Amino acid sequence: MGLKTFKPITPGLRTLVRPDFAEITKSKPERSLLAPLRRRGGRNVQGKMTVRHRGGGHKRRYRIIDFKRRDKAGVPGVVHSIEYDPNRSARIALIHYKDGEKRYILWPVNVKVGDPIMSGEDAEIRPGSAMALKSMPLGSVIHNIELIPGRGAQMVRTAGGSAQLMAREERYTQIRLPSGEIRRVLSECYATIGQVGNSEHQATTIGKAGRNRWLGKRPEVRGKVMNPRDHPHGGGEARNSIGLKYPKTKWGKNALGVKTRRNKDTNRFIIRRRRIGYGTLR
Repeated sequence: MGLKTFKPITPGLRTLVRPDFAEITKSKPERSLLAPLRRRGGRNVQGKMTVRHRGGGHKRRYRIIDFKRRDKAGVPGVVHSIEYDPNRSARIALIHYKDGEKRYILWPVNVKVGDPIMSGEDAEIRPGSAMALKSMPLGSVIHNIELIPGRGAQMVRTAGGSAQLMAREERYTQIRLPSGEIRRVLSECYATIGQVGNSEHQATTIGKAGRNRWLGKRPEVRGKVMNPRDHPHGGGEARNSIGLKYPKTKWGKNALGVKTRRNKDTNRFIIRRRRIGYGTLR
């Protein structure tokens, strides 16, 4: 688990920083846990483009990840391998359970091949163990957190992500999320102890434009270099300003400083807003 740089023998290698994949122990995925992954290129069911800059990329197959881990409570398992997943930034671990079933989970830091894995109230407090928040000691570093009991994990699933248990109050547990937000979550919700692996992911660089195309990302054109009919920033002679007080999106809406949160029903669960900019809270 480290980073690898290259001699600048080509322009694409000069700035390339990529993981060394030292933690990977198996190159081919478990066939029983694969599913087809159809590409839509940013288009909806009507064929209309709803998300720009998507399309192409290498063919992938989806790895079925166990984000719930509830129905395996009390069943011991062993880490069989640590694998690469092209659909997410985190690594995944293949677990062989004692009842013969195999499942993928997100790979936590410091979990090695051969380590025991358990979920449920009787699980040991160690990285990779999954249990309800009410069973975890305060101050624990956790990831893979449910918002609704039984729905499966929805928060803190990306590479290097971790949250922390802060306090308890009646039915709820206070959790500090990676964004700095402190939020109430039902104590019945499940989470996994430890930090998500591959924390060096944010230090990697693409190196060249072609690598973005392999990832399924199409080119993104600045509005400033477009014509006035195509973008509010377009037009003007040579390299001048956008000619507006505030930058706008392609469709004429303000692009900076606009609050996009719409779900007011969950405001009562947020104790402290996330940090935006230089330590400010919203």
